[in-house]
Amino acid sequence: MLKINRLIPAARDCAKLQPLIYPGLSGDRQRRPMSWQASVQSIAATQAGIFKTISESAPVECCQKYLLYVHEVSGLPWWASLVISTVAVRSVVTLPLAVYQQTILAKLENLKQELPAIAEELRHETNVAVKLFKWDERTAKAAFKATMKQQWNRLVVRDNCHPFKTTVLLWFQIPLWVSLSVSWRNLTYMLPVPDLAAQITYSELAVGGFGFIPNLTVPDASWIFPVALGVANLAIIELQLLSRTSGPRSRTQTVITNVFRVLSVVMVPIAASVPSCLALYWTTSSAYGLVQNLVLLSPRAKRLFKVPETSVEVKEPYKLIVTNLKTKLKLS
Repeated sequence: MLKINRLIPAARDCAKLQPLIYPGLSGDRQRRPMSWQASVQSIAATQAGIFKTISESAPVECCQKYLLYVHEVSGLPWWASLVISTVAVRSVVTLPLAVYQQTILAKLENLKQELPAIAEELRHETNVAVKLFKWDERTAKAAFKATMKQQWNRLVVRDNCHPFKTTVLLWFQIPLWVSLSVSWRNLTYMLPVPDLAAQITYSELAVGGFGFIPNLTVPDASWIFPVALGVANLAIIELQLLSRTSGPRSRTQTVITNVFRVLSVVMVPIAASVPSCLALYWTTSSAYGLVQNLVLLSPRAKRLFKVPETSVEVKEPYKLIVTNLKTKLKLS
């Protein structure tokens, strides 16, 4: 027996809504003064407004304590404890969230496979309802669309995979990245309070580098890490494009991609003008992100992380990337 009754409430609601639907860094980039007292005075002068609030916020304070704890417990030079603390945060926080995002996306993709059968059934029911209730074409189409939306929402609730959950990674990753970045800046400029402990940390950072960045409190004059940061960010963007099998991208997608490309390039001179500990942190984080994206492309890794298999999953993603890259290079 056809379930025509589930179409009637949607048709009534759509009829009511029809009239509505169819109506007629300047200061922060300065070179460090020779003495730490002058440095503190200069940076303190720039501490105002929203940045001061962020610098002294609870999340930044927690991140700052975490960085100091890792350095104290590990007993390693600051550059090594920086890398370890970054990898640890990414592994404990952002990696699980990235896996969760992949799981939600896979569930949503699998739900789409159920829609054709549901749509076919609803079309049949709509045709019957048109004859029984004398609906006009507009009412029938509106009822069909509203009922399909209800059925989609039912499937989403059933599998607990609301599309908004795919944004959870961004809601955690961006604030965490900002908090850690500000924490490194605070350690470099002895903020928020230039007490004895802050002065000791500053002194350790000044000799806690390696190779071409022996002093982590000054910019990377070699530009090695700033350029590496730009390359890593661009590689992540291009990796996302090369790993897809879908057709041409929409104009909006192209614009968004180009915006991120520009931001990746802009970050290079910014990274070259901030303390090298910040450039090292950003580069380490982006490098981890690149490796993370590569790993999560693998079907074997997805099964290991319990990500559901989908009909559109690429069985050999790395071969696809190489093939798409060769094609792109030939076209260019």
